[in-house]
Amino acid sequence: MRPMKLTKRVPSGREKDQAAIIKLEQLREKVYCDNPSVARHASFNLSWMQEDGYDILKEALFGTACRATKGAAAYGLRKMRGRMKKNGIALLVEGLKHSNIGTRQVCARALLLEKESKEQATRQQQQPRQPDSQPEFKPKFKPQFKPQFKISEISHKSMRERPRSGRENPPHASRFNR
Repeated sequence: MRPMKLTKRVPSGREKDQAAIIKLEQLREKVYCDNPSVARHASFNLSWMQEDGYDILKEALFGTACRATKGAAAYGLRKMRGRMKKNGIALLVEGLKHSNIGTRQVCARALLLEKESKEQATRQQQQPRQPDSQPEFKPKFKPQFKPQFKISEISHKSMRERPRSGRENPPHASRFNR
């Protein structure tokens, strides 16, 4: 499949400098990429860019792009943060009435996933939390068993008088044993 030919995006005027315009253009191109993983990653990055990201994701969702691009755009709208979260969800609801069947299906799926994630979050909040204290003390051995070590008498001989176990001298002189 050939990459889609994108028209030049007109800067909105909200961008602070030329680097921001270049970054937005790169992310816009990646949203229209054939690789869904790259498109979703770019959409997620655009979701942090407030109005500019919103405009690009809206264009991708309602445009004539392939379904993978529309899915990535819906993902980005679903992941919007802060004051743009409501706008992203409202745009997905608006997409349910769109004339394109692919757009309607992608928006319905995105809203379903958003609803499931909210339900899961409320379920986790309702479950009683376990205290963060340390776990119950479990002794490593039980006192009714006989000890696992042997008590032996301590010799009063000095260390020099006791015979060494093993070899007397190493086979060769090393720098540690001179």
